[in-house]
Amino acid sequence: MERPPAATPAPIQAACAIKGNISRKGDKIYHLPGTRDYDRTVIDAGSGERMFCSEDEAKAAGWRAPRG
Repeated sequence: MERPPAATPAPIQAACAIKGNISRKGDKIYHLPGTRDYDRTVIDAGSGERMFCSEDEAKAAGWRAPRG
């Protein structure tokens, strides 16, 4: 008897790769993978920073794209 192919779980972490951090001034800014500050941005959940799954989700939560 043949086995059915195993289901591949959806890559939840990869889908939620937008980093939302809070600047020293208190600005809530989100960073997309591949952008200038993405790799050096570290999320501190204890201070209210978080990950988002889409830009729309970040914007709806009151975060903005970086300027410049």
